[in-house]
Amino acid sequence: MAPRSTLTNRQRRLAVEVRRMRERAGISIQEAAALLGSDRTMISNIEAGRTGLSEDRMRQIACYYGCADSALVDALAEMTGGRRVRHWWDEYRGKLPDGHLDVSEIEHFATRIRTAQTVHLPGLFQTEEHARAIFDLSVPPLPRLEVELRVAHRMSRQTVVTGESPTPYLGIIHEAALRLEFGGREVARRQLAYLADASELPHVTLRVIPFRAGAFHGAGQSILYTEGPVEQLDTVQLDTSFGGHFIDAPTPLGNYRSLLDLMEGSALPPDESRDLIRSIAREL
Repeated sequence: MAPRSTLTNRQRRLAVEVRRMRERAGISIQEAAALLGSDRTMISNIEAGRTGLSEDRMRQIACYYGCADSALVDALAEMTGGRRVRHWWDEYRGKLPDGHLDVSEIEHFATRIRTAQTVHLPGLFQTEEHARAIFDLSVPPLPRLEVELRVAHRMSRQTVVTGESPTPYLGIIHEAALRLEFGGREVARRQLAYLADASELPHVTLRVIPFRAGAFHGAGQSILYTEGPVEQLDTVQLDTSFGGHFIDAPTPLGNYRSLLDLMEGSALPPDESRDLIRSIAREL
């Protein structure tokens, strides 16, 4: 099997989890090679994601490494994916930075999504004109084609919360994000109306941190937390000036779960949050 030339976030994550499984077992690369009847290079390629795994091979590795967590093993076996499936975001490969595609992938496979926004509104609930206004403010300016590709991609991402089998979603939004009039007052008014309507969906919970809450944990951060089939496979994505940054190590994952819990504790209940969103929209 020829080594992969490019990796998706999901493929990288599977490789990382296989390495962590070996390390938890206290097995060296040389010992792993002996157990699996291969060589050090093959083990290194598997743990770097350069070589894929079949479901049977994944289960064999888990057995040899003494992993008794059947839920984790099942989840990792599912991640092998068997035959490569083409997803909607693959049409943007080579047209947009890979980080955009990786976000689409982790959202698609998430069992639940939690976000926290203090400046921008959640991408999964942005209107097309609101999203376009945001991308138009990029420095340096993005070419028009790039802007339209990013807008189209963002709209397609929303199928995870608007499709036939929507993913449960909890969004925490600071009041400041509600009051920033991207695209002008009319665009902002329509955006807030759309957001308020979306908050009434049975699988969507939106909670607003009002100005009157004062200082709060996580101020200034933009967090996307996707839950996997088991807690070990959760992922955090942070927006930075250099693009998205993905986190999957156990300790920071736990820290971000706690941070989101604290931020939620500073927010209004869902009904009061919806009332505040509609009130701000009426002021525009």
